[in-house]
Formats: sequence, structure tokens, C-alpha cells
Amino acid sequence: MSKGARMSTDCTFCRIAAGEAPADDEFVAFRDAHPRAPVHLIVMPRQHVTSLDVVEQLGSDAAGRLLRFIAMLAREQGVHETGYRVVTNIGPDAGQEVFHLHWHLMGGRRLGDMA
Repeated sequence: MSKGARMSTDCTFCRIAAGEAPADDEFVAFRDAHPRAPVHLIVMPRQHVTSLDVVEQLGSDAAGRLLRFIAMLAREQGVHETGYRVVTNIGPDAGQEVFHLHWHLMGGRRLGDMA
């Protein structure tokens, strides 16, 4: 983990970020266990932050670096030309099940409406 990053041993995503998936110093990406599109990655910071609601805990410009990381992954996965979706859920009413800030990067086919 990068210097100063915190890990929660109770968080599945923190354990994945500890070295079980491709990553850079700050962020990690891995295939969703239950994909909803041909390309469906989970992208998250290594540091344990519960949701976008407290993104400032990542520090200065980390959110911008995370979005650039997601865009790079979309190019690597070949979905940047036809389009892709980036979604994060914040809180139980929005469908957040794992309380470690993460985005779903989905593409590879025409995606339906979000309802």
C-alpha cells in the first residue's frame, strides 16, 4: 500500500487492494464478480474511504487522479470509442453494498436505461 494509506481488515475491497489485482500506487481495478456488461470493472482507491460522500479523505486532487485512471482503463479495455458508463452508489438507498468507495466501469455493448 502507498505511504499513508489506511486499510480496513474488515473490508473485502481493502484486502483486494492489498495486492490481489492490477493497480497503480493509489488505485486498483478488478473484474466484477457479477458483470452486467462485457467489460465490468470495479475501480477503487487503495485507501479505505467509505463513499464519495467523504471523498476529501483521499486528499488533494485524488478524485481527479481517480477519474483519469478510470479513463485510462476504458481506453485499455477498448470501450472508449463506443462509450462506457461510470457509476458509484452512495449509501444503502442507492444500492451501495460494499462500503469502500468504488466505481463500476461498464461497456462493451449498448447499455440500457438506468432506473
